[in-house]
Amino acid sequence: MTERSAVYFTTFKATPRETLLQKLHRLMKTAGFEQIDFQDKYTAIKIHFGEHGNLAFLRPNYARVVADYVKELGGKPFLTDCNTLYVGSRKNALDHLDTAYMNGFSPLQTGCHVIIADGLKGTDETLVPINLEYVKEAKIGKAIMDADIFLTLSHFKGHEEAGFGGALKNTGMGCGSRAGKMEQHSDGKPTVRQDKCIGCRACAKICAHDGPQFENGKARIDHDRCVGCGRCLAICPKDAIEPSWQDSVKLLNYKIAEYSYAVLKDRPSFHISLICDVSPFCDCHAENDIPIIPDVGMLASFDPVALDQACVDLCNKMPVIEGSRLDDHLKEFGDKDPDHEHFHMNHPDAEWKTCLEHAEKIGIGTRAYELITI
Repeated sequence: MTERSAVYFTTFKATPRETLLQKLHRLMKTAGFEQIDFQDKYTAIKIHFGEHGNLAFLRPNYARVVADYVKELGGKPFLTDCNTLYVGSRKNALDHLDTAYMNGFSPLQTGCHVIIADGLKGTDETLVPINLEYVKEAKIGKAIMDADIFLTLSHFKGHEEAGFGGALKNTGMGCGSRAGKMEQHSDGKPTVRQDKCIGCRACAKICAHDGPQFENGKARIDHDRCVGCGRCLAICPKDAIEPSWQDSVKLLNYKIAEYSYAVLKDRPSFHISLICDVSPFCDCHAENDIPIIPDVGMLASFDPVALDQACVDLCNKMPVIEGSRLDDHLKEFGDKDPDHEHFHMNHPDAEWKTCLEHAEKIGIGTRAYELITI
């Protein structure tokens, strides 16, 4: 019989005697946070700062609770994320920091500094050998791998490819450098949009493998020479170079699990997920639709697999908010899928089970859990 992992849960109900922030601290304490030796340890708190324009991301007040608790236990916390692969307000460290501060994640608000883990252009990475089925060497943001302890503070929400975004998505995809994200999303080799290329040859100057070739003043990437480092994506002034979106949803999920393994192995970790403002899309969107279900609560565990499973199970027990994207899909497709599962109905082309199944298979954690309500 599989041993079950403990997942601790509390609702968002508060009283004059205990605020939500105090309740989060109590949740962490009850879940065993103080079992970790934080004394003089660099502690990465992996969070999503929210794309500029998005309002569904977690409030920085929650990050302050985690950072202050780490400092209370003698640790040295910092908030962190890696640059995005897509073009947006977080594709380089300067824009990323601007966005983080604009959304409230400044040291004055959170009590700790923000470090963009893969550097200015998304190329500062640590190569982590794991030799698993789909990933042999994960490309992880360097500052994350330099940390002694790894924590996640995740906003649990829908996701158009992974089904939902939780602890594993925050860890595996979120901690990948730009090249790491490209490896997870695609075959690892970028392509050039000819209509946007201006032939400036910046990509050729930064490439060590002569991947960019030029015809009629336009670049193309020779995939026989390209090693998928992602540096050309970072350097292109016109964002003409893009990843090739070729992998299936299942393969994406397998790679997210294996990248999570690379981040988590050989050091202490702890995971917190807040199920609130459950938007249908990732916080990487520059907008957020109305929530698809009501707020559920806060959860914490040492096991990210059990945590994600518990979160999705709790979400699936919730009613659907009228007028939401999920409600629209139910009205349109519900008769075809009477036993619907919320996140699959939200994005019918996505699914999440293979990520958790593969994470369990490679030893990150277990899907079997005991939910302990406080």
